[in-house]
Amino acid sequence: MAKLSGGEALIKSLVREGVEVIFGLPGVQMYGIVAALRDEPSIKFVVTRNETSTTYMADGYARTTGRPGVAMVVPGPGIYNAGGGLSTAFSRSSPVVLIAGQIPRDGIGKNFGGLHEVNDQKEITNPVTKWQKQVLRPHEVPESIHEAFRQAQSDRPSPVHFELPPETMVEREEVELLEPAVIERKVPADSVIEQAAKEITAARKPVIYAGGGIARSDAEAELVAFAEAHQIAVLTSAGGKGTMSERHALALGGSLGPTGQLKDYIEDADVVIGIGTRFSMRNQAADKARLVHIDADPEMIGHVHQNSLGVVGDVKATLPKLQAAISAAGGGSWDSPAPEVSRIQEALANSEEELNQPQEDYIRALQEGAPDDAIMVFGMTQLGYYSRPRWITENPKSYIDSGYSGNLGFAFPTALGAKVGNPDKPVICVSGDGGFMYNSSEISTAVKYGINLVTVIYNDGHYGNVARDMDDDFGGTYETDFVNPDFVKLAEAYGAVGLRAKDPFDVKNVIPKALAMNKPVFIDVPVSRVPRPKQWSARAPWTTPQDGLLD
Repeated sequence: MAKLSGGEALIKSLVREGVEVIFGLPGVQMYGIVAALRDEPSIKFVVTRNETSTTYMADGYARTTGRPGVAMVVPGPGIYNAGGGLSTAFSRSSPVVLIAGQIPRDGIGKNFGGLHEVNDQKEITNPVTKWQKQVLRPHEVPESIHEAFRQAQSDRPSPVHFELPPETMVEREEVELLEPAVIERKVPADSVIEQAAKEITAARKPVIYAGGGIARSDAEAELVAFAEAHQIAVLTSAGGKGTMSERHALALGGSLGPTGQLKDYIEDADVVIGIGTRFSMRNQAADKARLVHIDADPEMIGHVHQNSLGVVGDVKATLPKLQAAISAAGGGSWDSPAPEVSRIQEALANSEEELNQPQEDYIRALQEGAPDDAIMVFGMTQLGYYSRPRWITENPKSYIDSGYSGNLGFAFPTALGAKVGNPDKPVICVSGDGGFMYNSSEISTAVKYGINLVTVIYNDGHYGNVARDMDDDFGGTYETDFVNPDFVKLAEAYGAVGLRAKDPFDVKNVIPKALAMNKPVFIDVPVSRVPRPKQWSARAPWTTPQDGLLD
């Protein structure tokens, strides 16, 4: 044991957990941690311009490296500001550890009106975190911070919230530092594996629906081996993009819509093998099929699809056992789907019924300009929506979106975190002008720390999707236009590089030049409104005017 302050105990515990970077702000009520962090050379402190960006950056770091991302904020308003990133991380099952301050111990829960005071502070994050913990003494820090990391990474990974008051950060007492807990990969019982293998081998036409849980489990190689061993086609969710190269002979891609080639394929399947997914598709499918559902979260089994066999376990540990069990059971009698997959892939690439213009030409220009190994972070923008079905993802953990949280403004800070975690890989952020302005001040952070990503800003001077929807469905838009800065001059004012594309097709020429500069580069791309993608032609009743009440 050693006599340490709570701040020192925290930082030394983070070192033992393998933490290399913290995204945060050095605000009041956090000084004891900041002082300890100043004296720890193995951890880099990346200071953002707003707490909003801390959790986004931690999420981008986590989802592209497979390691927990750590954010640090002041209590009260700092936590509220960080909430958007926690929401996104929760929607994508990303292991983000939020370290938050508190008001002084004697005032907690007293409602005295202290600086940054919010009563029941942990309740702020409760809906979007898996676990919350408050510690009041330095000796409590090591055990609690190690539990925070265990919770963040085990079973279904998720954000967690750890907090302590300012006294605890500076008080000193005997503290026992701990080794990190070993993250155990849970495996289903043999009887469940055997039942799943029996049902799959009896199938007429199985299909795999692959989700983001595969990436969280680092099980991309296991997925490919499983699909190849048993010749089963793979359809991915948006969160599952990258779990298998979309150029693979068994990859159907992720453009599942209300109609079309993929909808027909999954509707014709009699067994769907859902792997690391909630199976909560935008366009519900395979209602008549049996779902063999492999997931670490038992609450997801039967949550959406009632006719389910739950195979509750870690994907990386479970898939090899299931693969062996299917082989032992004699394998399936279905023919290889590769010829049909090839036909569907060709149809998806060329079918006028599936493609949208001009989005398709815009996305192809972007794909031509981006290296194959680039990490792409797509914002909630017109082209970002279209990228979910149409961007060709080849490598694991290389396609990032905001999940069902749908946070406008998340892309730029998330991409910064991705680049911090992957300094030797090209990272490209795709944003609209509306979303970019949410966190444009983080250009300062990119320049300060040499976070050399490329940000492509599709600039239509509007909240483009909202303007289109209001015009199409409500007979006219309202207050969706902007007064934007000159994005080239804005970048240059911070000391970054600003470039301007001639049009959306010119990005294929500008992006390689930007990447070669090895600096933070911001590309202003003029664009006009695009039509609603065909995949989203079906409209929810509440998106259009109604005569009377909706049930």
